[in-house]
Amino acid sequence: MGKKIFRIVLHLLGWLVLLGTPVLFFYEDDPDIAFKMLKAPYFWLFSLSFGFLYYLINYILIPKLYLRNKLWQFVLSLFLLFAAFYLVKPFFQMINYYLNTKGGVKLHPATALSLDGITCILFVIVLTLAMAIQMIRQSRATEKRALLAETEKATAELSFLKAQINPHFLFNTLNNIYSLSIDNHPETSASIMKLSNLMRYITDDATKDFVPLEDEIASINDYIALQKLRHSAKVKLNFSVSGEIEEKQIAPLILMTYIENVFKYGISSHEEAPITIRISAEENGIKFFCQNKIFATTKAKERTGIGLINTRQRLQYLYPKKHTLAITNENNLYTVALALQV
Repeated sequence: MGKKIFRIVLHLLGWLVLLGTPVLFFYEDDPDIAFKMLKAPYFWLFSLSFGFLYYLINYILIPKLYLRNKLWQFVLSLFLLFAAFYLVKPFFQMINYYLNTKGGVKLHPATALSLDGITCILFVIVLTLAMAIQMIRQSRATEKRALLAETEKATAELSFLKAQINPHFLFNTLNNIYSLSIDNHPETSASIMKLSNLMRYITDDATKDFVPLEDEIASINDYIALQKLRHSAKVKLNFSVSGEIEEKQIAPLILMTYIENVFKYGISSHEEAPITIRISAEENGIKFFCQNKIFATTKAKERTGIGLINTRQRLQYLYPKKHTLAITNENNLYTVALALQV
């Protein structure tokens, strides 16, 4: 509300300057005629025409034409407006009316030509002012979007640390690794290395905007391997990676959010728990698919946590109009299909 009031005040001040400047000029020359000019049609022709010009350029021509790369339409519109102002001569008409009212003074041709030049100068000033204000507005909007994207990215990373690598996950994983060490299991050292790699990826690489797809997949492999340590044989995992992943880049932790969700909601110790995770690198993009069974104990749970919400927002910022996301909850199956253009 404060910004809106401030904007209204600025517009009112602008109109005050536009209307008041000629009146002050006339008042210094002849106070009596100055008040008569307020009722003169040529005074309002001058004021309203230049006010209309500013609003037309600032709110219609620049947003609708210039900012949409319709440059020739923008230039043509300005040329037509300039021609109209040159023909109407609002400044010349106002001064001429003032001189006639003052005492029937006739303008010298050189003076009339000079007044035509002032009309052109005023046109350029209004155009420059409108362009400058619009460019400042666009610059601020760009900075705001960039700042918002950075904030959302940081929030998503923090969300992942809270949701995926939470104390419960670490406790369970370390407890399972401890059990392996008690039994002198050969997987003990490998499990410790996987946990170390995963933590390093999250704390270091995940702060970047984009990482190699193979690094993201490596972290997913480590995550899945650590999850297997604590899940029963009822979990039937079908995980596959296809295509040439070496040349592809991806936003970190984008896929991991959905994979974490699969292991959070799609497992059971009493029923068969089929889980499918597929990642494919194609010529112009990356496709991701995951699916899990919905169990009676988890049907009522919402899957709209901060992790999933932030992931949607990150997709909007990092892949604008370059991604499709379809999430379905049908036939007792929860399915996520994501396609990225890279």
